[in-house]
Amino acid sequence: MKCKKLMFYFLSVYFIGITFIVAQNSVNASGGNLSGANGSVSYSVGQMVYTTNSGTNGSNAQGVQQPYEISEVLSSIDYSELISDLKIYPNPSTDHITINFINLNNLNLSLKIIDINGKVIKKEDYLQNETTIDVSSYSSNIYFLNIMNKDKLIKSFKLIKK
Repeated sequence: MKCKKLMFYFLSVYFIGITFIVAQNSVNASGGNLSGANGSVSYSVGQMVYTTNSGTNGSNAQGVQQPYEISEVLSSIDYSELISDLKIYPNPSTDHITINFINLNNLNLSLKIIDINGKVIKKEDYLQNETTIDVSSYSSNIYFLNIMNKDKLIKSFKLIKK
């Protein structure tokens, strides 16, 4: 008798438990199974539903397909507070370029000229309010001129050498 009650109890718990078990599921655009000589794999494409949990230290988006974005800031948010009337001319150039600006805060500005492959071609510290740079020896190409303050980029220009 005791054994029947115990068996009834376990079967009841088992059947009640099975009705509340939810397996993993997702809403997908596509999916399938692949198999080969070394094994098989299941895949899904296009998860459309995910959950976001937020807390005081940040948030966590649970899901399979989460985008990863890399962004770079190419100039300071408001460089007009640092320097004003920044002009680089002539662009495109054949012989020389002139950099002209007003340094409002007497900053120690520097410049770098970088080729399209990322190699630093010219570096000049202590940039004056009007500076002329000889580019006649450079090959015809596109270069980037970076104006910097203490290794922080203020503004980046694209230079074209004819």
